[in-house]
Amino acid sequence: MRPKFLPFTFYLLPCSRERGCSLIEVMFAMLILATAVLGVTGAFQWADRGLQQGAKGTRALAMAESRLEAKRAAPWRALLTDDLDADGTPEVTMRDDGTPPDQQAGDRVYTASTEAKGITLTWTVQPDRSGPLARAGSAVIRATATYSVGRGQQRQVQVGTLRANPNYVGMP
Repeated sequence: MRPKFLPFTFYLLPCSRERGCSLIEVMFAMLILATAVLGVTGAFQWADRGLQQGAKGTRALAMAESRLEAKRAAPWRALLTDDLDADGTPEVTMRDDGTPPDQQAGDRVYTASTEAKGITLTWTVQPDRSGPLARAGSAVIRATATYSVGRGQQRQVQVGTLRANPNYVGMP
């Protein structure tokens, strides 16, 4: 006695239980399966690329925030130098001479830059008045992280703060 319906798997192919499937039917089923597998593989690659870009953006933000925090914690007299490897010796002196990464000489924006893991980190200190940094009442500090997201596209993360000179007593 035959069942009134066949199991679900046999409804997918138009072949019967007694005679089997023809080569054309099998090849058509393989084509459908291959197309589905390619689509799923493409979705996984797209998701992986998105995760990598997100991780790079998070790393860029962390680098910019850590440079900003280092500038907040530094003594005012050492605001234009940076100890990047924390060994007690400054490796970077910020400049306002127009050489890269500084954009314009004499604009009172002191600039320094470094690159790590595909992320270019540039930070600036801009005192509120010209002259020596010790005579400034405050300074705007900015950190900008630039990174590539593929196909020639660049993204930027920028953070900033205003820092007051703790030794400032007013205009002379």
